Amino acid sequence: MAQVLEFKLPDLGEGLTEAEIVRWLVAVGDVVAIDQPVVEVETAKAMVEVPCPYGGVVTARYGEEGTELPVGAPLLTVAVGASEPAPESAPVADGGSGETSGNVLVGYGTGAPAARRRRVRPATAVVTAPVEAPVAVAEAVPDRAGPVPVISPLVRRLARQNGLDLRALDGSGRDGLILRCDVELAIERMEQAVQAPPAPAPTTAPAATGAVTERVPLRGVRGAVADKLSRSRREIPEATCWVDADATELMAARTAANAAGGPKISLIALLARICTAALARFPELNSTVDMDAREIVRLRDVHLGFAAQTERGLVVPVVRDAQNRSAESLSAEFARLTEAGRTGTLTPGDLTGGTFTLNNYGVFGVDGSTPIINHPEAAMLGIGRIVAKPWVHDGELAIRQVVQLSLTFDHRVCDGGTAGGFLRYVADCVEQPAVLLRTL
Repeated sequence: MAQVLEFKLPDLGEGLTEAEIVRWLVAVGDVVAIDQPVVEVETAKAMVEVPCPYGGVVTARYGEEGTELPVGAPLLTVAVGASEPAPESAPVADGGSGETSGNVLVGYGTGAPAARRRRVRPATAVVTAPVEAPVAVAEAVPDRAGPVPVISPLVRRLARQNGLDLRALDGSGRDGLILRCDVELAIERMEQAVQAPPAPAPTTAPAATGAVTERVPLRGVRGAVADKLSRSRREIPEATCWVDADATELMAARTAANAAGGPKISLIALLARICTAALARFPELNSTVDMDAREIVRLRDVHLGFAAQTERGLVVPVVRDAQNRSAESLSAEFARLTEAGRTGTLTPGDLTGGTFTLNNYGVFGVDGSTPIINHPEAAMLGIGRIVAKPWVHDGELAIRQVVQLSLTFDHRVCDGGTAGGFLRYVADCVEQPAVLLRTL
């Protein structure tokens, strides 16, 4: 007899307590293998695919896409040990002797044996959860009896990715077979319906001078950023100082290094190398403040964060032990983390533990900024665009490559003299890269 196992949202680590369902990767009635990813969720740290430790037929899903679930809440149920979903009255278990993974998911362990994987014919019946449990998300009410006339896995996947119920379609193929063109046409009609102007929804919010066009929930990455920046502004008495620097020699040194062959060195890697040298001279800025103990905690290692804009919003990946890395190693790690940010594959570990942040807002074509410190760090160095400007060089007016550097710092950890000394040292290294060599 089939056993229905309930798979709950596991602990994703780093103290995360909730996650948002971004995309379901399986539908009710689908067959899942052990450790197959079943849902894509977004936490405050990253977007991850969650594998199911059970193999069988999906009988119910909990939560629509866009719903936030706490850790430990049911994600889906799987009928294990039968070729069709178990009846609604079947008992639900959190573990036991059914098919389970040998991999560790927090809250599941490794006690159950891994069973052989079998191909199971998908069933057409949809089984929902008991009334007292959260409402399960059914694919749709079937419009026809019997199996859905679809052969191609690609067609099924395309429909699933776009939230389309294949049982509601009439296929144009032979004997009613549903083809890819049928699914694409249905998707196009859905998009046209979505683009139609919606009826205005009532609201109890205070009247504003302008009409409300949209309400965007503060959740996921956007919500995490909002919480962190608000806390930083509340707790940290920050101050900012800035200076213009002639970056001509730094740009020339980078060009010469890259022309010599070997791994290419990025500009941000050179600036990171300068930062770590400056922090060695001014360790006050590589610290955090423990107000409960009323202590400034100075940190030995430099875990260098860098602000990166992605489609999911602003993220700050962290380069571990930056003080021990060469310019080539820094370039490679910046490239790896940047690509992971673009593809949404950064892990929670990639986004936590920073001690100092480098913010290159010059890529947006701006000269200066007064950024908010990345709590609980004590400082952030901002880099503006490098642009040709008139500059007095060797007593004569010349066109030089000029950059504005800004330092936002926690005034509790140091005074302006220390902050100014740090920024002046960074500017000196930018203007004369040979200064950096004396510290290596």
